Amino acid sequence: MRKLRFALFGNIYQAKKSVLVKKLLCSLEERKAEVYIDRRFYEYLTGQLLLDITPTGLIDDENFSADIAVSMGGDGTFLQTASRVADKGIPIIGINMGRMGFLADVSGDEIDDAIACIYADECRVEERSVLAVEYINGGERKAEYGAEKDSFPYALNEVAVLKRDNSSMISIRVDINGEYLTTYQADGLIINTPTGSTGYALSVGGPIMSPEAHTLGITPVAPHSLNVRPITLCDDAEVTLTVESRNHNFLVAIDGRSEACSEETRLHIRKAPYCIRVLKQPESSFYRTLRSKLMWGNDVRN
Repeated sequence: MRKLRFALFGNIYQAKKSVLVKKLLCSLEERKAEVYIDRRFYEYLTGQLLLDITPTGLIDDENFSADIAVSMGGDGTFLQTASRVADKGIPIIGINMGRMGFLADVSGDEIDDAIACIYADECRVEERSVLAVEYINGGERKAEYGAEKDSFPYALNEVAVLKRDNSSMISIRVDINGEYLTTYQADGLIINTPTGSTGYALSVGGPIMSPEAHTLGITPVAPHSLNVRPITLCDDAEVTLTVESRNHNFLVAIDGRSEACSEETRLHIRKAPYCIRVLKQPESSFYRTLRSKLMWGNDVRN
C-alpha cells in the first residue's frame, strides 16, 4: 500500500462529533498514513476532547505539504481549509460535521469508504475557480488585499461589499472590463464563483451555477430598485467596484472574512491564477446534491 500524507484541519466547536475524528484517524492509522494536524485543531482534540492521538507532525502556518487535505466541519471550515491550502494544488476532501454540506459532502458513515476510494485512486478531482481581490487607492494598486492585517486576498465562494450600519444603503458603481455597467443602490453586492452560487448569493436570489461553468455572478443584496436583477458573466471578466456611503466606509467580506474599508478605495476583482482542487467520491454528483440538500422535486404538501 502506497504511503500518503494527510493534512487535517477541523472545526473546534463541535465536541459531539469527536467520534468522527476518531473514525478518520483509525482509518488512516490502519493504512499507515502520515497525518499532520493543524496545531489549533490538535490542541482542541487533545485539550478539550481529551483524545489520545500522536500525529506525524503539527501544522503551524501555511508552509506545509501533503498529498490530501482533509476538512472536518461544515462548508465554513472547508473555506478556511481552502485558504490554508491556497495555490499548493493539494486536493481537499470535506467531511461534513455541519448542516448543509455542499463542499463538505462526505458524511460520517462514508468516512471509511472515502478513504478507501482515495487509496484505490477512484476519487475524481474537481477544479474550482477562485477570485482574486485587489485594492486601488487613488491610482495606487495594493498588491495584496488588507496587507497590513495579513489578510488572504482570495475567495473560493464570494466577495461581498456590504454597508457597515443598519441605516442607509450604499451606492456601488460596477465597471466590467473598463465599461460602466450600472450603479447599485443596495445594502450590498456579491461577486461569486460557481462554487459560491449555492451560498450567500443563493440566499439573496442569485442563480445556481454548475461548478464546471466558467462564470461568475453579480447579485445585489436588497436593491432599492425592483428592475435590478442578478447577472452572470464569463469568468475572464474583470470587475471594478467603486463604493459611496453616507458614513464614508463599508465592509468587504471575502468568504466571510470581513474588513472595513474607506470609500476612497476601489476593489478590482478577477479570476485568480490558480484553482482549488476538490476531491469527490465516484458516485457524488452536483445535481444529486441539489436534489438532496435543497430538496428539489420534494412536494412539501405531502
